[in-house]
Amino acid sequence: MSFFAQDEDRDGVFVGRVWSPEAGGPSVVTVRDGVVVDITASAAPTVSDVCEHTAPDDYVRRAPGRPVGPLAEIAANPPGDAKRPHFLAPCDLQSVKACGVTFASSMVERVIEEKAAGDPAKARAVRERVGAAIGGSLRNVRAGSEEAARVKKALIAEGLWSQYLEVGIGPDAEVFSKAQILSSVGPGADVGLHPISRWNNPEPEIVLAVSSRGRIVGATLGNDVNLRDVEGRSALLLSKAKDNNASCAIGPMIRLFDGAFTLDAVRAAELELTVTGEDGFTLKGHSSMKEISRDPEDLVRQTIGRHHQYPDGLMLFLGTLFAPVQDRDVPGEGFTHKIGDVVTIASQGLGHLRNTVRLSTECPEWNFGTRALMRNLAARGLI
Repeated sequence: MSFFAQDEDRDGVFVGRVWSPEAGGPSVVTVRDGVVVDITASAAPTVSDVCEHTAPDDYVRRAPGRPVGPLAEIAANPPGDAKRPHFLAPCDLQSVKACGVTFASSMVERVIEEKAAGDPAKARAVRERVGAAIGGSLRNVRAGSEEAARVKKALIAEGLWSQYLEVGIGPDAEVFSKAQILSSVGPGADVGLHPISRWNNPEPEIVLAVSSRGRIVGATLGNDVNLRDVEGRSALLLSKAKDNNASCAIGPMIRLFDGAFTLDAVRAAELELTVTGEDGFTLKGHSSMKEISRDPEDLVRQTIGRHHQYPDGLMLFLGTLFAPVQDRDVPGEGFTHKIGDVVTIASQGLGHLRNTVRLSTECPEWNFGTRALMRNLAARGLI
C-alpha cells in the first residue's frame, strides 16, 4: 500500500512525520525514490521548523537523512503501534485552524442544518423551501461584493437569512480552531465522532501549511469531521462539534510548493471522497476547489496578520463543496456515518488520506502533547 501515485512519489517534495520506535517519538521524514527518509536534525527538529525555512522545498531536497524503510511498508504499519514506525499527522507545533462555509452548495446545507435545528427528519422540507427561494443563485456570488449585499437583503425579506450565509457571502470569513496542537490523527488512524451525535458526515478538504509570516508553503488533505446535529442546534456548540478526540485527520504528508506544484494547483484541485460501510453502503462525493467562494490567499490573510499571530505557523482547512444528501437509511434524512465506515479522501498530487470511523471515546486517547515532544527532542539532543 502507498499513499501516492507513482508520479507523485517520484516528483513531489513531501515532508511529514513518522513515529520512531528507537527515539520513542516523532521524526521528520521525506520520501525519496519510494523510500521514507528520516531528515530530523537540530536545524529543523520539527515540521514547523521546516516550514519556517526560506525555501522549505530546497531544504527538504538537500537535507541529509537515513532510510527508515520502503514507503509501502511504513504506510501499511498500523498507527499506535509504538514498536513499528508508522505515519502520524504531518504537522506538529502548528495551530490547526479551519474555514467554514466557503462553498455555495455546502453553504446552503449549513442553512438547512440551522433551520432544521439539527433534526435530519426536518431536513427535506427545509431543503425544498430554501431551494425554492435561492436555488443555485449563490453559486457565482462573490463574498463581500455589492451583489452579495443585495442577496442578503432579499433573503432577510424572505425570512431566510442565516449566520451561515453571513460568513458565506459577507465580508468576513468563518475561521475557527479545529484541533489542539499535536492532536490531529494521520493516515490509517481511527477518526472520532462525539458520542452525542446522530447526524454527521466527513468533510474532504485541502489543508494549507502556512508559516509564522503568513507564507503558504505547501498543502495536504484533511477530514474536518462534521457533527451536523450538534452544530445545527446552536452555533455556540461549534467547539464541541469540532474539537473532540480524534476528530481531525490530516495527511498523508505535506507537499511543499516548488516549481512543479504551486498555489495554482491548489486552486484547481479536485477532491474525491469514498465512504465504504460495513453494511455494504458506498457513498461517492466530490469537492472542486474551482468553486470556492473565497480565494485561499484571502482566507490566509483573514486568519493570520497583524491582527492575529501564530509564532509556530498554522495548518488551515479551506472548507468543502461536499454536501451529503444521498439517503442511507431513512428517506429524506440523507447520509450519516455508521461505526466502521472507511473514509478515503484523494486528490491528484496530494495522494490519499484513509481513516476508519469510531466514536471519539473508543479512539486511542491523545496523550503526546507539546511537553512530551519537547522532552523527547531534548533527550535526543535536537533542542
